[in-house]
Amino acid sequence: MNLKNYIKDIPDFPEKGILFRDITPLLQNGEALRYACDILAKFAKEKEADVIVGPESRGFIFGTPVACRIEKGFVPVRKPNKLPRESIGVEYDLEYGKNALFMHKDAIKKGQKVVIIDDLLATGGTISAVIKLVEKLGGIVVGIAFVIELEELKGYEKFKNYEMLALLKY
Repeated sequence: MNLKNYIKDIPDFPEKGILFRDITPLLQNGEALRYACDILAKFAKEKEADVIVGPESRGFIFGTPVACRIEKGFVPVRKPNKLPRESIGVEYDLEYGKNALFMHKDAIKKGQKVVIIDDLLATGGTISAVIKLVEKLGGIVVGIAFVIELEELKGYEKFKNYEMLALLKY
């Protein structure tokens, strides 16, 4: 199956000069969504993940079904003021701004093998922040996976020491 058939290009979103790769058509097609999640789950299983971590919000969309497929837990990484219990946080840069991410302090146990899943790798700021959170809690990142990688932004260069999977590259 060619997943690129289910990605729509949206020019000048969220601001002028950015070409947004919209995954909504992929999400709306059950066969394409299942296919993408199956590949991500195979990767996580091969890495012997103990837990799947996904950043808000589209990392939730792909990370949760992967966790279910491999019968492991899912840890959400949230934006500020979204987690109800004690959490740790880190600030990071986006390709078009700044933000912060948080994880519950008890979400990852020391030594747990973690696969991080998100929809898109651009500059790598979001995933770098997630890796910092996981490693602060003693987790071991054994893989990072994306539906889409934007190669021209060279985010992948930040992750040469990690096993990485991208289903689609632009």
